[in-house]
Amino acid sequence: MRVELGEVVFGRDGFCLRGSGTFGEGIHLVSGPVGSGKSTLALLLAGLLTPDRGTVRRQDVKSVLLLLQFPEHQVTAPTVAREAASWGIAPDEVLALAELEERADDDPFHLSRGELKRLTLACAFIKCPDLLLLDEPFSSLDCETKRWVCGMIEERGSGTTIIFSHEQSVLPRVDAIWEMEDGALIGRGSVPGAISSWRHAPAYLTYALERGAQPENIRLSDAREALCRIRD
Repeated sequence: MRVELGEVVFGRDGFCLRGSGTFGEGIHLVSGPVGSGKSTLALLLAGLLTPDRGTVRRQDVKSVLLLLQFPEHQVTAPTVAREAASWGIAPDEVLALAELEERADDDPFHLSRGELKRLTLACAFIKCPDLLLLDEPFSSLDCETKRWVCGMIEERGSGTTIIFSHEQSVLPRVDAIWEMEDGALIGRGSVPGAISSWRHAPAYLTYALERGAQPENIRLSDAREALCRIRD
């Protein structure tokens, strides 16, 4: 199961995205600043945009789900319970996972953005597609909910998960790091080897690396453990 970009070029309104690479099974992080092309790349990988040149090939991928940065863009039903049901899954299971049982009959637009994001994330994790594309999944969430999202990402037993994010505080374990820089996709490689070349790494990882530590992954706890090892 994998998604391959073959010399893709996509231009719109003066912006140009270009890149090649293969996203295999596991968890991939595509980082980069706002406006660097992360969301455009997500749309290309989902098949919602067609490249001007090059190819996007999905091999052995039977189901694809793109979760948009702004959850209100995906609402289609008048109540929270019916919105969950519209995903083709049991509403009770979704509401329990999202901790929204008391809001079942509410209008989804009466939820806070964080609550609505929790709802759509719960639907996506329960749906469990082969290819899960998460565009800024940590935005509008508090630290506790960000950790919940990280746990759900790490618990996906199979398939390909691609996270598009500029998050710098709470991150999950990942298998590979990619970066978008001015529209160019750059593959840093597999973790942990890729960490040292990650230009947009969080400050806690940079701090650990500068002190000679070698984190095994990209979470804050990984940086702390690496620092503890060099002090022992």
